[in-house]
Amino acid sequence: MSNQPRATARELRTPASAAVAGIVFAVLIAVVIVLLRSASPEAGNSTAWVADPSQRRALTLALELIPYAGIAFLWFIGVIRTRLGDREDKLFATAFLGSGLLFVAMLFMAAAVMGGLLSMLGGTAPVPDESVRLATAVTVVLIGTLGLRMAAVFTIVVTNLGRRTGIVPRWLVAGGYVVGLLLLLAPPRTMGVALLFPAWVFALSVHILVASWRARGQTDIGGWPADSGP
Repeated sequence: MSNQPRATARELRTPASAAVAGIVFAVLIAVVIVLLRSASPEAGNSTAWVADPSQRRALTLALELIPYAGIAFLWFIGVIRTRLGDREDKLFATAFLGSGLLFVAMLFMAAAVMGGLLSMLGGTAPVPDESVRLATAVTVVLIGTLGLRMAAVFTIVVTNLGRRTGIVPRWLVAGGYVVGLLLLLAPPRTMGVALLFPAWVFALSVHILVASWRARGQTDIGGWPADSGP
């Protein structure tokens, strides 16, 4: 009987962990998207940003933030899966985990490509314009096209899982489907649409956090302190 309050406390802390991780990811990836867009306004066919110190600083900052955004997103995925538990469908769980991991992998690959280019630009040997165009184009495709589609799959799958398990309210379900379809069908490098993904994750995370606080308050009233120690 003494283990019941401890188990309840862990269950209440789990969604709060997901919420915090989701909020951190949403803020960081939104900053990364804005910085990347401002650093390469002419897409992958321009090398003008190379000679602009402010654009290079913006790009460097974006690349430094990507690993932390990826870590927060992985934590968000893990805690959401823990929350779903035995209720998650195997098919949707595979798509959920696969799309999330591919999204993070593409972020890291893009950061590696652009980070390598910046390292070369900081050296003594000149870098051909063709190499700059290629690295920029690869980064744009990884984040602005492929990454966007994986974010769409992730959004749709999580929305569907949330609807089937009842842990996501109707307004977030409707918003999730709309965001997922826009991410799936939007033209590449559409910053306004790309920002919908962190906005949706932020809204979902805030909902989870508020629901966790409410559940913790109800548990306190019922006599079990939610933060009971061992």
